[in-house]
Amino acid sequence: MLTINITKMDAQEKKAVNTSLSAQEQSLVIISALTATGNLALLKAELNKGLDSGLSENEIKEALVQLYAYCGFPRSLNAINTFMTVAKERKENSITDKTGKEIVVENGAKDKYELGRKVLEELTRTAQSKPAPGFGEFAPRIDTFLKEHLFADIFVSDVLNYQQRELITIAALASMPGVEGQLQSHINIGKNTGITDKQLEQLAELIHTNISIMQANTVRKIIGEPLIPATKPDLMVRISEIEILPEYLKDYNTILKEEASASVKLEPGVIAIFPMYQKESPTQIRIIEMYADKATYQSHLKTPHFQHYKTTTLKMVKSLKLIDMESLDKETMLEIFKKFN
Repeated sequence: MLTINITKMDAQEKKAVNTSLSAQEQSLVIISALTATGNLALLKAELNKGLDSGLSENEIKEALVQLYAYCGFPRSLNAINTFMTVAKERKENSITDKTGKEIVVENGAKDKYELGRKVLEELTRTAQSKPAPGFGEFAPRIDTFLKEHLFADIFVSDVLNYQQRELITIAALASMPGVEGQLQSHINIGKNTGITDKQLEQLAELIHTNISIMQANTVRKIIGEPLIPATKPDLMVRISEIEILPEYLKDYNTILKEEASASVKLEPGVIAIFPMYQKESPTQIRIIEMYADKATYQSHLKTPHFQHYKTTTLKMVKSLKLIDMESLDKETMLEIFKKFN
């Protein structure tokens, strides 16, 4: 079993000659990032794109199962349930997707710890003592779970190769704050499997587009690429002052809440849409709006959720005043939102 696994690793390394991520690999990166951050609305769209790009159902299932080890059961299960919905809807629409390689639950290894230890040695190209020094000595059960389950049960499955699994892991870790040490380790492992700096740059761009500039910069910093400022020169901040006709207030508030929520969840460039009302005069609405740049704002105006808001609330608005603002300290202003994490 160990010999087969080592041979598979060598074959995977020799196969890794691409300098850019394929459409399927890009989709795996985005699926992993959205699963790690819990953005199920965008994940659903990306799952459809992944299947359209040629990913098999079993490849996606394996990715979502693997992710439980990095972002927890709740996020993994939420993503799997979302994928179940996507698969059902596609079948109902007569779309036939590839099933892919069979997923084997038990690999038949007699000594899973030893198998996992050998897999980790191949991935890291470093001798792995038993138990792992430090955390393995302090908490032996976590060392056992790491070797027997993650690297024996999960990584040994050939539904995904080692390079794909490391792309999945790196994408997830790059999307979550506070795990830079583990991200560094897996970027090193990823390079051992054949992932190139060019592919890591591309991965960072995908994190930038789908998660945030700041999280993408964690990858850029590790691979020695220039960091991109968190704010653009044309960061757009606006305060909307709106007075609502009293008879429409309840309906207006419902529609506004739906629009604000959809904008922040579905549009990466929408930093904030924060509706408020005056305590002594509830018909007086104030909205703080922040967009990464003017292009994001123009794109926002064309979205279905904004168009719905605009057309349905037109008769409800008594007055509207849009006040464009300029920040005194753009970088510090964005730090405010980190505290909500």
